[in-house]
Amino acid sequence: MAEEKKTPKKSTKVQILATGRRKKAIARVFMAPNGKGEIIINRKHIDEYFPLDTLKLVARQPLTLTGTQDKFDIKVNVIGGGLSGQAGAICHGIARALVKADENLKPELKKAGFLTRDARMKERKKYGLKKARKAPQFSKR
Repeated sequence: MAEEKKTPKKSTKVQILATGRRKKAIARVFMAPNGKGEIIINRKHIDEYFPLDTLKLVARQPLTLTGTQDKFDIKVNVIGGGLSGQAGAICHGIARALVKADENLKPELKKAGFLTRDARMKERKKYGLKKARKAPQFSKR
């Protein structure tokens, strides 16, 4: 009796992977073409995940700029940072994924500044101070 080796089925679904970063947040973006424009962040819909409309707007900026809102389904795993940093990381990741999907979008996204990683970080606290620069109140007597 000859045994047949079963090979695991490879999914024919094409996915584009990209990473976006902002402050302490890291977003892994999985973009599938021929979608309905659905954005899922950490297994929640974008409207559920971000309470503020401005954060939703920030995350969707590369899609609205290129006019590809309804062409891709996007799944995002984002860790670290706060909601604002996470929205920026998602924006950066989506822009990188769009360039991988279509190289012709690169000049438009680069001009808008979505492909540049925002390197601004929180300044570290110094000893003798309350925060990075805030000093305790001076008392003469």
